[in-house]
Formats: sequence, structure tokens, C-alpha cells
Amino acid sequence: MKMGDMMNKARWMPMLIVIVVGLVLAILILTLEKPSAMTATEGSIDSHGELAGAVQETGPRGGKLFAENGFTVELTIFEKGVPPQFRVYLYDKGKPLPPTAANVAISMTRLGAPVQFFKFSPEADYLLGDQVVEEPHSFDLAITAERNGQTFRWGYSQVEARLEMTDDTLRTIGVEILTAGPAVIHSTLKLPGEIVVNPNSVVQVVPRLPGVVAAVNFEAGQSVKKGDVMAVIESQLLADLQSQYLAAQRRLALAKTVYEREKQLWQEKISAKQDYLAAELVFSEARIASDLAAEKLRALGVRPEPGLHAKDLTRYEVRAPISGLILSKTVALGAVYKDDAPIFTVADMSTVWTAVTVYPKDLSIVRTGQKAHVKATAYDVEGDGVVTYITTLIGGQTRTATARVILDNPDGRWHPGMFVNVELISDEIEVPVAVAAQAVQTYRDWTVVFGRYGNYFEARPLELGRSDGRMVEVLKGIPAGEHYASGNSFAIKADMDKAGASHDH
Repeated sequence: MKMGDMMNKARWMPMLIVIVVGLVLAILILTLEKPSAMTATEGSIDSHGELAGAVQETGPRGGKLFAENGFTVELTIFEKGVPPQFRVYLYDKGKPLPPTAANVAISMTRLGAPVQFFKFSPEADYLLGDQVVEEPHSFDLAITAERNGQTFRWGYSQVEARLEMTDDTLRTIGVEILTAGPAVIHSTLKLPGEIVVNPNSVVQVVPRLPGVVAAVNFEAGQSVKKGDVMAVIESQLLADLQSQYLAAQRRLALAKTVYEREKQLWQEKISAKQDYLAAELVFSEARIASDLAAEKLRALGVRPEPGLHAKDLTRYEVRAPISGLILSKTVALGAVYKDDAPIFTVADMSTVWTAVTVYPKDLSIVRTGQKAHVKATAYDVEGDGVVTYITTLIGGQTRTATARVILDNPDGRWHPGMFVNVELISDEIEVPVAVAAQAVQTYRDWTVVFGRYGNYFEARPLELGRSDGRMVEVLKGIPAGEHYASGNSFAIKADMDKAGASHDH
């Protein structure tokens, strides 16, 4: 070899080495930067049931590649514009094969669910699975492919929306484990309302006698008991009636004495019977006059008392006719009142009414006898009642009707003027599967509960139906008998977000 040729080769050799190294690095970088849509296990099972190597790379369709002896299966989960579905692409030594070139089947195992088997049929240039791949995509797969009389098997696992948590941790953070199952859903209609006085229990307190007010013992807003002296009026008319009664009592006592003496004399044949009969007549008339004077006092609410002093003859005590709340007071000390002027208004508050505002669109739902739950808007007060009446006319200004709900109020918790929210139970429906409303969370773009499987929680996307605020009907997503997290289930969601459970397809 000539010396010049050797020198040229020596000069070009470093450049060739740099170029080769650069090509190798470029190939490695391109290989590493390819997106991974699935994560395969460390190996696969060959046709003899032994572990065989699996290609750790992403296919041209963005799926995971499983290969053996030049035959390759690319598995993808396609969900653009359609529910998630398995699509399988076939290759022989890197070249695409028609979907009829092999038969593929997949068995899927999930937490807390039976094994799910997927069959595939040709569709365009791929094999399409016959079922939806439900969220979350957290499962173990066994993939079987048959081609030219040879069977290929691979295993694959993926974890998503899953969190491990011990029972001790659950107790610490306040998570409660419940069981999905049948429940009665109470369909409700929420309407505004106001507590009002039962007008049938309102009594106007009228003095019944004219006079001057000498004392006032109660104010509006106070409670009174039946028989309490609410006010005292000095009445001249009462003095006249009391005087008539006292005079009648004295005449009756005198007539009785004369009658008893004449009766004894007649029995002893000392006096004539005519005198005895005359005394008996006078006694009867005196008794009638006394009874009449007493009844006049009783009609005014005054108890006849023969031993009254002169200073008490004009004292008229206005007593509470019922026990209740004083709604209004018009009496003033020293004022002169007639016998037909109300001075107090008292309401029996043992029951109250709830005036419920009913909008025209809801009139067909509200009916008498309907159960209602009433809760105050500004206080921690609630109670139950039934709808007893619905107005048939709609108000001209408000364009609403009014329904009435009667509430028991033995301890006086309900006060007139309180604003309330009323839940009318429009229907009671028994559903086969329901979960507690407080257990339902939003995770990613799913509505979920977190199912409990051993020490693991996993999100279970739900399709929900009717709810009454306490229980929610489950149409799809979790079966009866499944355990799930309730109580402080938000803590599980927060920890799952921190763990960064992947959505890896």
C-alpha cells in the first residue's frame, strides 16, 4: 500500500467514527422519544407456556407492541368520538398484515369484577373488540393470538385511578365504608315558604266592660298562660253590677230567714199557712234575682264574690282566654276603652302554618296529603308535616299559588315571619342499586365513587339516576353488594390526585 493512501485513511478514520456514533445516538433518541400508550410486563408467554421476550416499544398506531418470531401484535385503546374500544393491528417482520391473518382474543381481569372476554372481528385494516373498555383502564390482560397453526400468548398489566390505604388510615381520616344496594329514593320538589300564624288559633282579647285602664301586665311578643291577668280596668258599670249582686245576696239571705221562720211557725200551727206561702214566694223571687245578678257577672268573666270590699267593686281583671303568644297590644295605661274594642291579640302557637309558594309549573306535582320537610333558612330548625290545602287561584301580582303545611310547635321553635325551604316528597321509588350522595365525587371528567377492594381503592365511574339528596340511584358503574368509600371520601380523591394515578392507554 502506498504511503499516500495510508495517510488518507488515517485522516478520514476519526470522521467516520464520529458519523457512526452520531447515527447510533440519533437512533437511540428517536426510539426513546416515542410515546408509550401502554406499559407491557417484563415478558410474555409463548405457545408452550414459557416466558418469552416482549418488544418494549410503541407501534405505528400508538399502541403497545407484542412480538415473537417475527409476528407482531399492536394493541391500542381507541376512544376518539367513540366509547373506548380495543383495536389490534397485525404485522409480519414489520410489514402490515390484513386483519384476517390471525385470530385474537383477550381476557381482562379487574378488581372486584369477573373476568371479561373480548372477541375480535375484522374491521378495515384492524381487528375490533366486541365490547367497550370501561374506565378506569386499570386491569390485567391475557392476550392470545393464533396464526398459521401457532398460538402466541402475552401478558400485560396497567394500573389507573387506584390507591392503597389501610383500615387504620381510613379511621384516622374519617372515611366510612358502605355497601351499594337497594334503597328508596324520595323524589322531592324544593319550594320557598314562610311561617305564619294559624288564623284558627288567634283570639282577640276584648274587655267586655267600658272603663279606664288601671294596669297593663304584658307586652306584645310575650307568652301568656290561660287565666293570666293581662290588664286591669276600673269600670263603673262593673261596680253597678257588683252592687246589684251584693244587694240581691242580702235580700236572698233575709228572705231565707223569713221563709224558714214562717215554715216552722206553720208546722207548729202557730201562724196561718197563708203567711208561710207568702214567705216562700218572696224567698223564691230573691233567689232568682240573686242568680240573675251572678250570671250577669259571669257573662263578663267576673266570678261573683259576696265578700267584696267597696274598693274592689270597680276592678275588672282582663284574663288571657288561651295560652299563647301576644301578637299585638293596643291598650295603654289610663286610656278609656269601650266594651267592644280589642286590647290584645293572642295566638295559640302549639301549631303553625307554613305558607308555601307554588309556581304554576309545579301545580301539577303538589297535592294535598303530600309529605313535606320544612327547614328554616337562618336557624337550625326543621320539622315535618303534610300539605293540607292548596289555593285554586294564582295571585295577580306574584303569579303563584299558595300551599299550606301545618307544623306541630310544642316547644315554640317556629316563629311567625321565619323564612323556610320546603321539600315536598312527590314520589317514593325503590331502586335496585343506590349509593350515599355524600360518597359521589368528581374525578377527572368522571362522576365516581371509590370502590374498596382489600387494601385498595379504585375509582368507579357511575351513570346516575334519581336522587333525594341523601341517596343516589346508580344506573351503571357499581353492582349491588360492592363496598365503597363514604364520609370523608374527598380525602381519597385528594390522595389519588397527589399519587398522580396515570391515564395511560
